[in-house]
Amino acid sequence: MPTPRLHPDTIEEIKQRADIVDVVSEHVVLRKRGKDFVGLCPFHDEKSPSFTVSQTKQMYYCFGCQAGGNAIKFLMDLEKRQFTEVVLDLARRYQVNIQTLEPEQRQQLQRQLSLREQLYEVLASTAQFYQHALRQSAQLKAIEYLQSNRQLRKETIEQFGLGYAPAGWETLHRYLVEDKHYPVQLVEKAGLIKPRKQGGGYYDVFRDRLIIPIRDVQGRVIAFGGRTLGDDQPKYLNSPETELFSKGKTLFALDEAKAGISQLDQAVVVEGYFDAIALHAAGITNAVASLGTALSLEQVRLILRYTESKQLVLNFDADKAGNIAAERAIGEIAELAYKGEVQLKILNIPDGKDADEYLYSHTSEDYKQLLANAPLWLDWQIQQITQNRDLRQATDFQQVTQQIVKLLKNIANSDTRNYYISHCAEILSLGDSRLIPLRVENLLTQIAPTKAIYSKPVSAKKAWGGAEKPSHSTLTTDYSLLEHAEALLLRIYLHCLEQRQGIIDELEEQDLQFSLSHHRFLWQQIVEIKAEQIDLISTLQNRYLQLSEDLGVVSHLFHLNEKWKKEIMRTPQVVQAAIACMNLVMIEKRYRHFLELWQTTDPEAEPERYQSYYQAFYAEKIKLQKIDRQRLFSITELL
Repeated sequence: MPTPRLHPDTIEEIKQRADIVDVVSEHVVLRKRGKDFVGLCPFHDEKSPSFTVSQTKQMYYCFGCQAGGNAIKFLMDLEKRQFTEVVLDLARRYQVNIQTLEPEQRQQLQRQLSLREQLYEVLASTAQFYQHALRQSAQLKAIEYLQSNRQLRKETIEQFGLGYAPAGWETLHRYLVEDKHYPVQLVEKAGLIKPRKQGGGYYDVFRDRLIIPIRDVQGRVIAFGGRTLGDDQPKYLNSPETELFSKGKTLFALDEAKAGISQLDQAVVVEGYFDAIALHAAGITNAVASLGTALSLEQVRLILRYTESKQLVLNFDADKAGNIAAERAIGEIAELAYKGEVQLKILNIPDGKDADEYLYSHTSEDYKQLLANAPLWLDWQIQQITQNRDLRQATDFQQVTQQIVKLLKNIANSDTRNYYISHCAEILSLGDSRLIPLRVENLLTQIAPTKAIYSKPVSAKKAWGGAEKPSHSTLTTDYSLLEHAEALLLRIYLHCLEQRQGIIDELEEQDLQFSLSHHRFLWQQIVEIKAEQIDLISTLQNRYLQLSEDLGVVSHLFHLNEKWKKEIMRTPQVVQAAIACMNLVMIEKRYRHFLELWQTTDPEAEPERYQSYYQAFYAEKIKLQKIDRQRLFSITELL
């Protein structure tokens, strides 16, 4: 089912009923100060309260870290949950009738919500059943396996809700359908039973297996994993995909690990259930497991919600299968890693052990040291490429060089790329420092071959009186000033109702656009809203949340402190200054564009086009000279 588009009336009613002071005070100690409430910000460490909650505006804002928004945004950020999920939870809590924009979607949503609630209930009952079965004296082999083979304490067994599925073919089926009176179709949809191919009836999915509940980030059971206690295959068996459970979108133990990930600013991903459980039992509370599948991009993005530095350590087995799994995982998230959006490290435990085995004979401090020394993924990749290769042999040297070039080509950051070019040149030089410059040059040539530069004939220079063409470097734009100018214009628009039409007229008259992408996106949302009829700021916040856009980059524009109040009091001058600054950027962009076209056109092959480009860039140059005084004025007003 696609994500429902909730009706604005539903969202507004939730915001009215869910008082922000009530919502926030469940998580933050608030004290009254004047009209507002203040407390210590839950989004960053602070000793003096800078977190303010306004009951009249139904908004919060932190003057320390600039976190801000309404009650919905607060719960989304604090609990790392999606917009629709938070809204629906608040609707249930405050008895708000849910409406969607599409009438036919409304009934489907209500049915869906009802089904999901029933599935949560039957899975919770099943988890209790399995836990009870584990405690029965007849199932000592399951307890013995956990305590002896896995060396788990009673507290850890209870923490993860471990259980046992009895050996009978219909034991769970009879309990849920005959004793608890759940509809058989519901139990089947929960992935707990399957229909027999012959003879009718159903049989249990899990039989004579140790049971590991799989929970969502809120701690609700959504599926199970089962490990055989005998020779049955497969050794591990997961619940099938259901309305609540998708292997590629779920991480085992994330509900237990999210606090540790946030606190340590690092996430550790292991392959197996018991690797994650053993790490938590040893006090490594930032570990999750990937449910035996290749780590997906969705799983990675789920983890990264909880870490500011985006540091992710893959601790897969050091054997061939583990290395293949690591390679697959890297393939899924390579684009993020190349861009620097995730700090990816690879941990291979010595002697090919997994985390669970390692902790049998080592301490948690030993494991933490391994984490600290884990190489970055590029270093690990280079190690894999050069491993068991003799670089003195021409064939090996050529193959290694080709793989290294392929790896380095994708690095977006020039500083990082240059570092690894030097690093790989040292490896390929085999300790001979005299060869390093040659290896660097060789790698550079293969990574970014020099493009042929068109050489202008002398007649082209003479055609314009011997004058040299202007250089791109003659023009520079102060983008911090531009950021300030655009932000001021947007802040005035948001908080000064009487100035809105004037700003729209100025932008349309001069055909101006916001240059910075986050400002441009905000303006696109503004122009789609009839600002004079509704609460503009509140509606904009809801739009950002529903579209899953990053509200943080513009949320500071929605709030005014004393400095900003004084700044926008100079409204007419500031508007003109901001417009002039934006105009300058647009002219400069056109100037650069036509200048580049002119410089790359052959005057002898295309004389008319060559002259038209010259006239175009020269016209923009004249405009730049005319706006120069306004630019100085802009700088004076905006500083």
